[in-house]
Amino acid sequence: MTEAQDSQIFHAEAVDADTVLAKAAGPEPVDTVIIGAGFAGLGAAIQLARSGERSFVVVERGADVGGTWRDNVYPGVACDIPSQLYSFSFRPRNDWTHFYAPGAEILDYLQEAAREEGILPHLRFSSEVLALDWDHTSMTWTVVTTRDTYRCRWVVLATGRLSEKRIPDVPGLASFAGPVFHSSEWPHDLDLAGKRVGLVGSGASAVQILPRMAAVADEIVLFQRSAAYIIPRDDRAYTEAEKATWREEPGSLATLRTRMFWDAEAGFAARIGATGPLAALRDRALRHLEAQIPDPALRRALTPDYEAGCKRVLLSDDYYPALMHKWVRLEQSALTAVEGGRVTAASGAAYELDALILATGFHSTRPPIARRIRGRDGHTLDAAWSKGMVAHNSTTVAGFPNLFVIDGPNASLGHNSAVHMIESQIAYILEALWYLRSRDVPAFDVRPERQAAYVAEIDRMAEATVWLTGGCRSWYVDERSRRLTLLWPDTASAFRERLARFDPADYDAGAIAHG
Repeated sequence: MTEAQDSQIFHAEAVDADTVLAKAAGPEPVDTVIIGAGFAGLGAAIQLARSGERSFVVVERGADVGGTWRDNVYPGVACDIPSQLYSFSFRPRNDWTHFYAPGAEILDYLQEAAREEGILPHLRFSSEVLALDWDHTSMTWTVVTTRDTYRCRWVVLATGRLSEKRIPDVPGLASFAGPVFHSSEWPHDLDLAGKRVGLVGSGASAVQILPRMAAVADEIVLFQRSAAYIIPRDDRAYTEAEKATWREEPGSLATLRTRMFWDAEAGFAARIGATGPLAALRDRALRHLEAQIPDPALRRALTPDYEAGCKRVLLSDDYYPALMHKWVRLEQSALTAVEGGRVTAASGAAYELDALILATGFHSTRPPIARRIRGRDGHTLDAAWSKGMVAHNSTTVAGFPNLFVIDGPNASLGHNSAVHMIESQIAYILEALWYLRSRDVPAFDVRPERQAAYVAEIDRMAEATVWLTGGCRSWYVDERSRRLTLLWPDTASAFRERLARFDPADYDAGAIAHG
């Protein structure tokens, strides 16, 4: 899906390179630049505005807010965290239609938040960041985008982990005779009725896409490199009586959210290998597989060869039944070659197809924007993360003064709501800004030894988790260092407790100008 096809709150025409260069000579001064307008960026903007701050902009390369929920519009897209939990605690919604919200409903929620919280005047759409450079003389960041240039004291990097699509390196892929696209770029006018479709991948997006495609396509080949653990989704529509109660008794909604949060927290025990909870998770998934796939051969092909929880545990009630259709074929190997309309799998099997859908995930552990960010010594953030993403308190990075990262190193979860984690980081950032401004500190940088200690602690916590011991390769783990760099290896409540207080002793406000 192109930017022009997105539903829009605001649209700005792109400018040519000469205009960008001209504007670089006179950057617009602002206190804070927030990069990204998904949950993290909008949440930070809303809380800044609520605190009385007005000198900030939110730069977003897309044409609307919403992040992953703006980009992903494939059939069946929905959240796998309960609606009441996958929303801001400071903006509860009493009219979610389902236990698990459809993607379009989440996008509407974020658009509504931007409007009602007065964020629209601060948004700068169609603004991709080209360069982000620290100036040690003025102790400011210069942010160059495809539309404008800004000079600011603070930067909040909120691009998320599901924004840079991963395209498999398959010989001949670009020459495929029919439509070929990533699942996050679903064509709005696509019609696959009567077509032969290849679906590459068997993760969270593929599990939602397959049942919808199976209802319209003549033939589907699903390319599966490794099987997933899948448990029942058990989604349902909320009743009008429930929604009426939440409207009339707001406290009941807060109580429900709290209960959902602690129910989800209980799922962490399986991730640290606790025998009972891990066995229960594994058995629940395998019972679901056995109940829905009666064919022993197909059931074996869909049985994971690693421990439950090592990769993302998926939720679906209709994925397995879709694989039972006679026109759906499971190919137990990766796509390896494309020639015209003919594709070949690692097994040697070849298929004639009319369309290829790449449900192949995202660059989660190596964000490309890191190559465009230069800190105190002129080195890029990508270089600082050459052995995997690192940060202190998952939020600040040594050598990059006045820069905050949300939903970055070890700030995601495998068992609870990402929004809770985002809110924890936003609160930490606001406290840091209050402290620094109240003492007129122009710049600060995390002490390298404090960051190193935090990273070492993370590594110790991660050692025994299923993400490192479960026998799989996942997007949670850095491919270079084999460190767990995406997930926080503890509970969401422990993360909030860890970030509950900004400790100035962790930071150095001296000698920064000489960096």
